[in-house]
Amino acid sequence: MITSVANEKVKHIAALRDKARLREDEGVFPVEGVRLFREVPQERIVECYVTERGVELLGAMPKGAELVSDTVMAKMSDVKTPQGVLALVKRVDYTWDDLLRKKAPMFLMAEDIQDPGNLGTIFRTAEAAGADGIILSKGCADAYQPKVVRSTMGAVLRLPFIIEENLPDCFEKLKSKGVTVYAAALTDKAVPYTECDYTKGCAFLIGNEGNGLQAQTIAAAERTGRVVIIPMAGATESLNASVSAAILMYESARQRGFRA
Repeated sequence: MITSVANEKVKHIAALRDKARLREDEGVFPVEGVRLFREVPQERIVECYVTERGVELLGAMPKGAELVSDTVMAKMSDVKTPQGVLALVKRVDYTWDDLLRKKAPMFLMAEDIQDPGNLGTIFRTAEAAGADGIILSKGCADAYQPKVVRSTMGAVLRLPFIIEENLPDCFEKLKSKGVTVYAAALTDKAVPYTECDYTKGCAFLIGNEGNGLQAQTIAAAERTGRVVIIPMAGATESLNASVSAAILMYESARQRGFRA
């Protein structure tokens, strides 16, 4: 059993928890909690650490796992009350080919979404609505950050996503594949989101929580796609980014005759 928080493995896990660059360089990320651990494909698990309580919750000691003390698990964990199960999981580096395999796909695009909870909820909702993938700007929170991973409820393990330096550069590529970008923004050219046909290839573009989409992104969307608005009553000026994403994706799902 590992009982010292000074153990090199323990310090390494803690560093991976906190440093996006290290997660990227090593191609792994931590996943913790019984439910998420059970959703990870066995072949993607690199290391596994459990406490005695974790073994109890799982019903058995996972193959190849190392037993650690509660103090050590607390040092590695990102939550106040760990369940006692933590694994290092291999990242999957998706490509445009992975996203564009299906005819008339539906995507969610996110520009500079900073809140981990918002980004995680967007992943979770995109999977639930039947999206075929997610396209993130470089300015978004790291999708493999522990708080994001937890908020996805496992969707980050299953839903293909790619990260682009500059989202407007993708618009022409998508258009050439029959995918129209629908940017959520308040402009003179914006139309109510219910007036568009989303049964063909579509990509819904959501902006930063506080500032919305960048001006150049909106301009590019007006040239190559469409700008849509979600009508709101009262004095409300905007909706939460993940809520906006949900409304748009589920409208596409409705139009496509989606059934769970």
